[in-house]
Amino acid sequence: MTIERQEKGSRMSQVVVHGETIYLAGQIGEGPDMESQTRSMLAEVDRLLASAGTNKSNILSAQIWVADMAGVDDMNKVWDAWIDPANPPARACVESKLVAPEFLVEVMIIAAKA
Repeated sequence: MTIERQEKGSRMSQVVVHGETIYLAGQIGEGPDMESQTRSMLAEVDRLLASAGTNKSNILSAQIWVADMAGVDDMNKVWDAWIDPANPPARACVESKLVAPEFLVEVMIIAAKA
């Protein structure tokens, strides 16, 4: 079985496709608050999934890290409006110190090909 790597750099690939499974690197967003960063982050997830031939309806699992659980309701509001309600993935959400203080949320996605 082949492994395809998309948008690769010296440290990581943004997308790795192995067989019928798609792995996204951790994605962050831009903006001054949790809602805007989540919206931006999920737009990037949409873009990367499309580049790999799938979409959010085929997400198998999502791991979400938030810098402060006080903002989780703001993140969930955007997530709930974005996710396909007929096909919600398995999901975990934890509080964690992210790579830089301006980052408030990060997500890592595993999806199936469409």
